[in-house]
Amino acid sequence: MAKFATNSHADALDLLQDSMIKLVTKYQHRPSGEWKPLFYKILQNRIKDWYRHQTVKNVVFFWKKNSDDNNDDNQHEWALEQGAETLDSTPELSLNKQQQQQSAINYLQQLSTKQQQCFLLRSWEGLSVAETAEIMACSQGSVKTHYFRAVTKLKELMEAEHDITY
Repeated sequence: MAKFATNSHADALDLLQDSMIKLVTKYQHRPSGEWKPLFYKILQNRIKDWYRHQTVKNVVFFWKKNSDDNNDDNQHEWALEQGAETLDSTPELSLNKQQQQQSAINYLQQLSTKQQQCFLLRSWEGLSVAETAEIMACSQGSVKTHYFRAVTKLKELMEAEHDITY
């Protein structure tokens, strides 16, 4: 989620580290069952703070080009880190995996921020509707709506790319 939000591997790692440190220092006394939702809530807040900081930075330093503008390289590196290439795969399988992962990243980036967060929390992290609502600071109904819209948009994007109708 941090990678999608920042589009920078280094910034994503910084956000994750800050979130983990805050979780351990501020909430270690809480029951372990509460840690996962707390961590994601902290991470979401860190991502919001990062966006605010970027907005101010872009206004103040509008003439500077962002050093992380090379998104294709960053996304390719991220895909490789996620296991796009393994030693036992053939070059064709490896290329196919890379293309699929790049397509998935591109599709997810076309979603709104709320839809991305909701989809990643529900589908990739396996959190419940209630946990996702708590993390995103919205109602369970909003989570269901964001998730439905994300799935619908992803399906439309995949169908449009492959000219498949279900």
